[in-house]
Amino acid sequence: MPDTDTSLGRVAILWRGDEAARRVATPESSRFRAIFAALADVGVAAIPVVYEDDVLDAVARQLAKLDGVLVWVNPIHEGRNRATLDALLRDLAKRGVWVSAHPDVITKMGTKEVLYHTRTMSWGCDTAIYRTAEAMRVELPLRLVAGPRVIKRNRGNGGQGVWKVELLTSTRNRPMVRVLDATRETSNELALEAFVESCIEYFADGCVIDQAFQARLSDGVVRCYMVGNRCAGFGYQKVKALIDSPAARAEASQRRYSPKSEPRFQHLRRLMEDKWTPQLTSLLGISARDLPMIWDADFMLGSSRPDGSDSYVLGEINVSSVFPVPDEAPREIALRVADRLRKQGHPPAVDPRIQNPFPTRDTPP
Repeated sequence: MPDTDTSLGRVAILWRGDEAARRVATPESSRFRAIFAALADVGVAAIPVVYEDDVLDAVARQLAKLDGVLVWVNPIHEGRNRATLDALLRDLAKRGVWVSAHPDVITKMGTKEVLYHTRTMSWGCDTAIYRTAEAMRVELPLRLVAGPRVIKRNRGNGGQGVWKVELLTSTRNRPMVRVLDATRETSNELALEAFVESCIEYFADGCVIDQAFQARLSDGVVRCYMVGNRCAGFGYQKVKALIDSPAARAEASQRRYSPKSEPRFQHLRRLMEDKWTPQLTSLLGISARDLPMIWDADFMLGSSRPDGSDSYVLGEINVSSVFPVPDEAPREIALRVADRLRKQGHPPAVDPRIQNPFPTRDTPP
């Protein structure tokens, strides 16, 4: 039996797909069926909406009649981006439709630039930002002298545009580097200038991020799933991406999900809920109510703390299309959606403070 009647409101669950996918889309057949069911249990009517740019007008008319839309669309998919969709979502938000995650929230916390702007938080590490290819040409060689770096394009998913770069020779006129693409298993050796040239197109997204390589990456990555400002579970896996050692790559595993009560990650949960998320929202100027319904933070293991427990280094925040999720998450999402709809009364969908993307100066307000 539902916890309430079905009068709380109607929301869309939106994902990308072609005409064939649109014809067969139902709550029961979609990968989001657990979320559809959880929403129904709390009295929220959820409607499947399969989006592509060629049906923009039809989707716009459909969404305009609803109270909200929960969006699962990657920033890059088969050569396509979200520019057209994001313009639609911004327009809907201005008209009073609640959008999660709002594109302006994604710009703030779901791009790699967040690693630079939160580098002074205790999840941060040695992180630099390049606004131009020329800055990268000048500064990257100096940083490589101290050890390997991880270069990340500002917008991407699935390891696209992420490289481990290691200096081979420091010849003044032609330094050589070893580059390992996160989506591949073998590295290439090439001139540093050639690598920088290959990154030029990524400056169209505003910047390229440079982080110190974390020596414990082969020990695994912990993904903390958040529903708004509360933890909804964890995922842990040993990864192949950016791992040079064949033996370490052979130990790579599928992500193993665990509930928010998992004893191993209680320290991380307390940090995320009590310290880091409040710091993040304060630093970025995001209202807690505008945090995405579902987002996650990927952590590499840093140096051990004095008591022997793990420290954590943020590798990225995922906002655009977080799925799959731990078993507890659909219920947590549904409860937060229901609470938002109860309180909504059609206010502005996004806090005015987050309408503008990051300022171009190094330190945000």
